[in-house]
Amino acid sequence: MRVAVTGTPGTGKTSATEALERNGAGASDGDGVDDVDDVKIIHLNDHVETDDLYTSMDESRDSLVADLEGIEAWLDEREKAEDGKETGTLLVESHLAHLLPVDRVVVLRCHPKELKRRLDERGAEESKASENTESEALDVILSETVSRHGTENVYEIDTTDRTPTEVSEAIAAVVVGERAPSAGTVSFLDYLG
Repeated sequence: MRVAVTGTPGTGKTSATEALERNGAGASDGDGVDDVDDVKIIHLNDHVETDDLYTSMDESRDSLVADLEGIEAWLDEREKAEDGKETGTLLVESHLAHLLPVDRVVVLRCHPKELKRRLDERGAEESKASENTESEALDVILSETVSRHGTENVYEIDTTDRTPTEVSEAIAAVVVGERAPSAGTVSFLDYLG
């Protein structure tokens, strides 16, 4: 099985999946969520440049243009164990992960005011921070995800007031099938006035 963890930059994808890794890829949250030790976590953005998974450089955005077909083939290889058999669950973390063929998609959401604070704390350029907060308010990634994967495969998690560990526990619940799909349950349209 493949699970994508996606969301606007700053919503907490890396922090939550790193917490998942630190806790043995999914320690129980005390509510009956089973261990998900057979999860292999891929931080996709770490590999796009180093593994040549891009087609070009977008000079205007100062970013690489990901090669989605190349990424799919690369992930297929990561999914295979040493003996050629498929491994357990592959969890792919990236703001692009929802564009890939996966079984379930976790969309992390964050109120745009908090998102702006997080992006400012990171030192993001004002134009990128504004673009990302507006995209979050308009549900851009959620809309793309539902369009590609259907509501029955999408799980929204509001990270605004949650710690990375709490978010990782919610992701673990999705992986083991103990959380119901929840597309469309988070709205930040109030941010737009």
